[in-house]
Amino acid sequence: MMSRSYTNLLDLAEGNFAALGPSGGGGRRRSGSFGMKRMSRVMTVPGTLSELDGEDDSEPAATNSVASDVPSSVSGERLLVVSNQLPIIARRRPDGRGWSFSWDDDSLLLQLRDGIPDDMEVLFVGGVRTEVPAAEQDEVAQALYDRFRCAAVFLPESLHDRFYHSFCKRTLWPLFHYMLPFTAPASAESFSSESTASSSSSASTKAPTGNGRFDRGAWEAYVLANKFFFEKVVEVINPEDDYVWVHDYHLMALPTFLRRRFNRLRIGFFLHSPFPSSEIYRTLPVREEILKALLNCDLIGFHTFDYARHFLSCCSRMLGIEYQSKRGYIGLEYFGRTVGIKIMPVGVHMVQLQSVLSLPDRQWRVSELQQQFEGKTVLLGVDDMDIFKGINLKLLAFENMLRTHPKWQGRAVLVQIAKPVRGKGKNLEAIEAEIHESYNRINAEFGRSGYSPVILIDKDVSSVEKSAFYTIAECVVVTAVRDGMNLTPYEYIVCRQGIATPESSSEATVPKKSMLVVSEFIGCSPSLSGAIRINPWNVETTAEAMNEAISMSEQEKQLRHEKHYRYVSTHDVAYWSKSFIQDLERACKDHFRRTCWGIGLGFGFRVVALDPHFTKLNMDSIVMAYERSEGRTILLDYDGTLVPQTSINKTPSAEILRIINTLCSDERNIVFIVSGRGRDKLGEWFSSCPKLGIAAEHGYFLRWTRDEEWQTCAQASDFGWMEMAEPVMNLYTEATDGSYIETKESALVWHHQDADSGFGSSQAKEMLDHLESVLANEPVSVKSGQFIVEVKPQGVSKGVIAEKILASMKERGKRADFVLCIGDDRSDEDMFENIADIIKRGMVAPKTPLFACTVGQKPSKAKFYLDDTFEVATMLSTLADATDLEPIAGLADELSESVSSIDIGGEQTQSSDRSFRVL
Repeated sequence: MMSRSYTNLLDLAEGNFAALGPSGGGGRRRSGSFGMKRMSRVMTVPGTLSELDGEDDSEPAATNSVASDVPSSVSGERLLVVSNQLPIIARRRPDGRGWSFSWDDDSLLLQLRDGIPDDMEVLFVGGVRTEVPAAEQDEVAQALYDRFRCAAVFLPESLHDRFYHSFCKRTLWPLFHYMLPFTAPASAESFSSESTASSSSSASTKAPTGNGRFDRGAWEAYVLANKFFFEKVVEVINPEDDYVWVHDYHLMALPTFLRRRFNRLRIGFFLHSPFPSSEIYRTLPVREEILKALLNCDLIGFHTFDYARHFLSCCSRMLGIEYQSKRGYIGLEYFGRTVGIKIMPVGVHMVQLQSVLSLPDRQWRVSELQQQFEGKTVLLGVDDMDIFKGINLKLLAFENMLRTHPKWQGRAVLVQIAKPVRGKGKNLEAIEAEIHESYNRINAEFGRSGYSPVILIDKDVSSVEKSAFYTIAECVVVTAVRDGMNLTPYEYIVCRQGIATPESSSEATVPKKSMLVVSEFIGCSPSLSGAIRINPWNVETTAEAMNEAISMSEQEKQLRHEKHYRYVSTHDVAYWSKSFIQDLERACKDHFRRTCWGIGLGFGFRVVALDPHFTKLNMDSIVMAYERSEGRTILLDYDGTLVPQTSINKTPSAEILRIINTLCSDERNIVFIVSGRGRDKLGEWFSSCPKLGIAAEHGYFLRWTRDEEWQTCAQASDFGWMEMAEPVMNLYTEATDGSYIETKESALVWHHQDADSGFGSSQAKEMLDHLESVLANEPVSVKSGQFIVEVKPQGVSKGVIAEKILASMKERGKRADFVLCIGDDRSDEDMFENIADIIKRGMVAPKTPLFACTVGQKPSKAKFYLDDTFEVATMLSTLADATDLEPIAGLADELSESVSSIDIGGEQTQSSDRSFRVL
């Protein structure tokens, strides 16, 4: 039998966050409860709240609140930057008593403050890189908050190991770098160390050296660790004023926790690693959970369009969500919210680099290196020692260049700086062995006295020394097989440009030049249009690229350098963060105007954002309006409204037929089924409803009662266009497995819901263009819908037929004073839109109550909604019951009048003391 703590953790990993209280997961210690001083706050922004489906009533109401129940010490807009690690260096004092803290100047998180508006305070939330004993955590947390505005998150050691080493490094990181888990899980030591987005030298985190199969327990730890970060954010957040910017793949579950607690919180997320193609990502067992968690953000950022395109493809294939591009912005419509997609590569910190260039030690080191490599052409590589950086591929390419271009023997030198890592393992050891074997072989074959073709520096190098190597190198070579961003080329360009100083005034007039050979698989590659891009796996072409780079004319090198420096100097880290915050503000501008509902459990939780006037249809209100009216029009869609879309048996139930017949029995009612289905099938299903009107094929065919003849409601009588459209549709049907054509009397519909989602959508777009071109001169409209492309006569829609029905009632002298129309899909939106202003157009009586109702809480032009087909049937049954009671109510009125006086024996006697009740 599983323990309670285990089942709680399992619930949490499945997304049932309410399952764990403050001590969930086995009596864990609540992190960072260090008693910050706070002042109380009152919620000033109104919000519409709703409870989660299936939520335990004992859950605190604040779970769904727009405002936090936790006071904040700061008013006004703030930015909370949340990451796995704080931009802080923590060291224990030499005497062992206490800690010393300082900012990490190399941290990207710290540098991004340069792009944040001056009036916006920045507060950091994250873990501390150094392990802090539990007894000292409160003191350390308080010191970090007071001195640095950093809220520290402390994870229990066992949880941190499962979260960080097991899931982040062994599952997510390899997968995001296109490594599939073909083997059983390796030991934690098989992975290299990782520095998160805090490192400015590489905006992506450093990679592990291997991976293993998916571990459900590690996923549970990942979710629980994200919950720790969530709790820390709750302690310091002011949800009405704050923006939250979450960084990197360690915290991809955090947006769901935040959105669940604060429906209108403004959340941004930036991924500093690659995002894999859908074919790779779909192998992750928790693929949908992570996608849905990210979609609880308002803005999701990626370094390159490729990474964003892969994410959008995953959303399309796995969640059925398509993106839209409007005025240069890409967005995903997700339950009424538009989730923005931001494509912006991070840049370098120009001020910090230039400060390094101005150090006196740097110039001395440059002079020393120039003497060492006098007469040589230096190619430089600066990489971490891990499996994705392709260092050995670079050595093999350099070896190939020396062999195929002998003129460089004795003249060209490859300096490879390989930053060592803390972790060790079989994969990393194998890579290191290959690198050293190639290094020794090349130097043995091509080296001579006073000349070593390859210089390998496998130790930590200071920023001053690294900048000196950048300055003397003719070309930088990056052969990473996969990397999120990699800022090495940017740093090289800035160092080659240098800075003007009194000592270097003569050098300032010398034209600057640089050359880059970069892998096409790194994030900075698209922005460096003057670089020579290579496939690092092709050693021969990489060798030729190296030769081309150092053989290029001086003028060409200068032109390429100038182009690169203009870009790098203007698109620095401040530009990146400023651009992201501006887009986040734009994405959130309507947050407090719209009505929000939080629905769903676990990672299925999402916020539905709707027009503030969009409300659930109130039974009492509609019944009251129904009873007061004398001319009623009721328009009902069929699929998804009277019968569920998922139902295999589409035949109407006996209860639905009874309700419809009851409504039709009232002479004051005009009831219509308005459907896209064919007239034969609808006529067969509703043959037992003699007074029911049917508008088939979106209103192309119409009849008012069962005994009347069908009318055609469009002028088109020539269907010759079908002979033109059908061959085109057949072409796409043959090429798209799982698609088929539905032939109606007035329309042709191509269905692709059973085809591959990506290919089907692509084919649908292509077919739409193709048909519009072929049928440009025909009186038809070509429209796309949910998994369909439809060709039908112009002027045929549910909106048009709704107007026709109301106009016919007016012509008959029976203007409607009650209108109810219900539907669930896109075609019904035409109906909702067309009846919105029918009062102004005089088609119905003044002050007519209009009940346009969609099925499901979703963005709609309707003003009301019902949750599902069951609620639709219940509402219609209530109206039917009111219809049944009206004759009895009339009889009761007559009796009440007649019993007021009774004629007995020729005398009229008042009976004021008697009362009659009609049941």
